[in-house]
Amino acid sequence: MKKETKCVHTGSYRDKATRGINTPIFTSSSYEYLDREDFPYPRYFNTPNQDAVVRKLSALEEAEDGVLFSSGMAAMSTSVMSFTRSGDHVVMLDALYGGTHSFATHLLDRIGIDCSFSATDSDDVCGKVNDRTKVIVIESPTNPLLDIIDIGKVASFAKKRGITTIIDNTFATPVNQNPIKLGIDIVVHSGTKYLGGHSDICCGIAVTSSEKTRQIRTAARHLGGSLNATTCYLLERSLKTLNLRVERQTQNASRMAQFLVQHKTVHRVCYPGLKGFRGHEIARAQMSGFGAMLSFELDDSHIKPSAFVRKLKIIRPAVSLGGVETTICSPATTSHAKISAEERKRVGITDSLFRLSVGIEHVDDLLADLDHSLKP
Repeated sequence: MKKETKCVHTGSYRDKATRGINTPIFTSSSYEYLDREDFPYPRYFNTPNQDAVVRKLSALEEAEDGVLFSSGMAAMSTSVMSFTRSGDHVVMLDALYGGTHSFATHLLDRIGIDCSFSATDSDDVCGKVNDRTKVIVIESPTNPLLDIIDIGKVASFAKKRGITTIIDNTFATPVNQNPIKLGIDIVVHSGTKYLGGHSDICCGIAVTSSEKTRQIRTAARHLGGSLNATTCYLLERSLKTLNLRVERQTQNASRMAQFLVQHKTVHRVCYPGLKGFRGHEIARAQMSGFGAMLSFELDDSHIKPSAFVRKLKIIRPAVSLGGVETTICSPATTSHAKISAEERKRVGITDSLFRLSVGIEHVDDLLADLDHSLKP
């Protein structure tokens, strides 16, 4: 089946009693155990509502199985800890999502796991590996500068050395990128973003092979982080429109990037779909679409960032991303506020940089809102 069809039909629980076309919400936290080997229990990550979501997303990412979590960070942290122990070494991108970066710097060393950070460059990632490296964690495109890394090159290098690879595929979504086909072992999503898609649920998921799923599920049962049945249902419902939403959002983002790159008050635009963007060729080779996230830096000699964002009428200044509505945020005052000004400057995050999560509205209305707000 094509992705559009998988979104709608794969994974749904067929209720023989009512023959309804939607998966019912199974509210039980207690199940009978007689005459069954593996009875459902929410913290065992094996309830019907959890399974329905896992089957659907596994089909979309071309994985064998997976584990559904209550947040993206639960999915990422459990996946990393499932394949490491005290004395091991992990390589992560310096530009990873801030929560993952914080997890590495504040927790991994406390349990005896070393971590090295690399640039968003496949050669630098591979160069950070040593004989104790057990896991490599990458992200492409990155947040908020949309940097691109050669996924296949990292995966091939790691596979030859028996290193488990994990990618945060939140920005790309399974609609625009399928890292398992490129050799990655584990694909993690913050389902709070595009998978949920309506800015109203918090969840995460890790999909991979059946064997690695067993290892992740074992760790997950110790660490918790399971998702309740009602949220599972909402997530499964949202996934049915994932392809439609992301296609529209990606189309809108491309138009908006082209508009911004030509605007006199914009200093630079970060979007993989732009031909002059530093990661464009790699992105074109490994992505089927360039995604719905972009960032841009204002020329503050023409317009003050605070004045620009307050003039917006349709585009909402808000944290998080991936919803049907277009939102904007300043990384310097939100996701990277706790990082020193010197460090922000080093990684290219200025006070004039804005990250745009493009929604499904009519693009002409979004462009008009930007044009009005960018006028000095």
